[in-house]
Amino acid sequence: MARPALGRGLGALLGGSPAVPQFPSPPAPPPAFAGAAAPAASAPAGELLRRVALATIRPCPFQPRKDFPEESLRELADSIRAQGIVQPLIVRDRGNHFELIAGERRWRAAQLLGLAEVPVVIREADDRTALELALIENLQRENLNAIEEAQGYAQLVEQFQFTQEEAAGKVGKSRAVVANSLRLLKLPPVVQGYVRDGRLSVGHAKVILGLATEKLQTLAAERTIKEALNVRQTEGLVARLQARGSSAAGRFPPGAAPVDAHVASLEGRLRERLGTKVQLRYHKGKGSLEVAFFSDAELERILQILGVTTD
Repeated sequence: MARPALGRGLGALLGGSPAVPQFPSPPAPPPAFAGAAAPAASAPAGELLRRVALATIRPCPFQPRKDFPEESLRELADSIRAQGIVQPLIVRDRGNHFELIAGERRWRAAQLLGLAEVPVVIREADDRTALELALIENLQRENLNAIEEAQGYAQLVEQFQFTQEEAAGKVGKSRAVVANSLRLLKLPPVVQGYVRDGRLSVGHAKVILGLATEKLQTLAAERTIKEALNVRQTEGLVARLQARGSSAAGRFPPGAAPVDAHVASLEGRLRERLGTKVQLRYHKGKGSLEVAFFSDAELERILQILGVTTD
């Protein structure tokens, strides 16, 4: 008999794209733009490749990428001027205009060049599919910064009711990668800004997340930047801030040592490996390890990571 699935409480635990409509082919583009916008790729089977007026294309509200550096766009525009748009934009038909699914950088660069028309592949896609495709394209091209990536996963989870496991499967990542990415959104907005613009690495951010309050997280981030600390040095800073807060709250008994940098580092590695909140208490060879979970499914996932079966 198959064992019962999780989802009924701890007691139970211990017991292809549709075809798109065809559109008439538009007239040939003016010669002035033929070289700059001619695609070198054909559309996948069942999809329509055509040229459309650049002015009829609108950006997608689900685009996870928000930062488009001007220098990078100008470099792309120079490449398009010389080679044309090699990869067509992917759009969906919205009636009176087309909406981008993938290719916003190419669209913006085409605007810089003043192109009249661009090659597009028209695809049927609902909002959820549009976000998936935009995320996948940006992740494959490594175009997203860490915060944009986390916000894309959050949209899949919160707006479209994906589980973290489903979101991970859609973009070819592990569940732990998605969980750790989403944790970055728990940082204060100012600290997220430091990660977005590259002043803090993801490694720094994960360590700073070990602090309990936004005030301490912001303090640690600002000191890390000001003192140009590496990740290991930031672990030491976080451990000192944790010890200061714990001592003030009376967490440690008289004579007990506060959490040191090694314990804080190990706690951070456990947190990253398990993809959830972990608290490690240690004093003179004794202590406890607390692993948080928020659903039966998450408990089962953690048990699988630890190699514990529920048979």
